[in-house]
Amino acid sequence: MATTMDRVESNTIGYKLENLGTFVIRYGLVMVLLWVGALKFTAYEAEAIQPFVANSPFMSWAYSVFSVRSFAMLIGVVEVTLGLLIATRRFAPFVSAVGSIGAIIMFLITMSFVLTTPGVWQPGYGFPFPSPNPGQFLAKDIMMLGAAIWTAGEALRAARR
Repeated sequence: MATTMDRVESNTIGYKLENLGTFVIRYGLVMVLLWVGALKFTAYEAEAIQPFVANSPFMSWAYSVFSVRSFAMLIGVVEVTLGLLIATRRFAPFVSAVGSIGAIIMFLITMSFVLTTPGVWQPGYGFPFPSPNPGQFLAKDIMMLGAAIWTAGEALRAARR
């Protein structure tokens, strides 16, 4: 039978884990956006995202205006900017929420690639079996979308306090 002290210790551990999880979700999202955004300035990453952009109904127009490299750099600027905005949570929660809302929009566009990019589903299996690349590569963005939704909500609540 659990004593009152056992419940207090369990709650304390629970709160510590929750706080650690909050930190990892927010600043993990920030780190990924900064890292992936910086990679958009490399030639290999610009080429790697080209099939996603070219097959997207939301983004395919971009290659009629920008080169593959320059559009990748523009995406990189957006990703780095969103990461920096989300990182401001401690001192500017509303600004952080704006960054998270921007990330939500970005991840929704990225998730649309599942429907538009050739080769997402494993040949011979089809839906719901994602191919290693690009299918499984895109699947991780479901979690990133969830993190952005959570950070937006939490930062908006903090901004109202």
